[in-house]
Amino acid sequence: MAGSRRARVTLAIAAVLLLLVGTQLVIKFGPVGTGLVVGPMIALILIFLARRAGLSWDDLGLGRRAVRRGARWAGIAVVVVAAVLMAGAAVPWIRSAFLDVQYRLDAGSALVTALLVIPLSTILLEEVAFRGVLFGFLHQRQRTTWAFGFSSILFGLWHVLPSLPTNTFGSVAAVVGVTALLGLLLCELRRRSGSLLAAVGGHWAANGLGVLLAALLWSWT
Repeated sequence: MAGSRRARVTLAIAAVLLLLVGTQLVIKFGPVGTGLVVGPMIALILIFLARRAGLSWDDLGLGRRAVRRGARWAGIAVVVVAAVLMAGAAVPWIRSAFLDVQYRLDAGSALVTALLVIPLSTILLEEVAFRGVLFGFLHQRQRTTWAFGFSSILFGLWHVLPSLPTNTFGSVAAVVGVTALLGLLLCELRRRSGSLLAAVGGHWAANGLGVLLAALLWSWT
């Protein structure tokens, strides 16, 4: 029975990884806005597969008991990230890093991007996939350190394709490293709170607040 259980979990992890690779290709090469539809749909499919493979709602970070604790940690993460971003923006040589031309947006577009586009097309799928399903499977099979490390490495590699072909090898490697490190921090939020909501809050703070800050800085230049 134990061997059968391990085999089923291994197959489930492989299926999740294949599904994520296919999803990344569809989002990368599909029409603009594909992620807004595909992201939530794949997130639901991943949850369904995980439940069928034996993960509980708590394993996925979606249990009811941890919602309040997850919301509290999400709030803390948003405040901390906001403080870090504001401190960075106050330093001239760091401020320029926020001036990404793709986020040279008016206030309305920046709000839509931060509050709608990023959560639906990016954060929902990535958190369900990496801090929910994969973390849950890996945590069952291995120690917490393995769940942290492997899911975070995969999270970093997930960002290779979006970084191509405009960036150099060094830039792509830097993106992978930074996002893998972010993955570790988000895993810690997930572990401490027991809820995916905390990781969602931290992830949104890094992306959504970054967009809003970039738009604000562009408006001042």
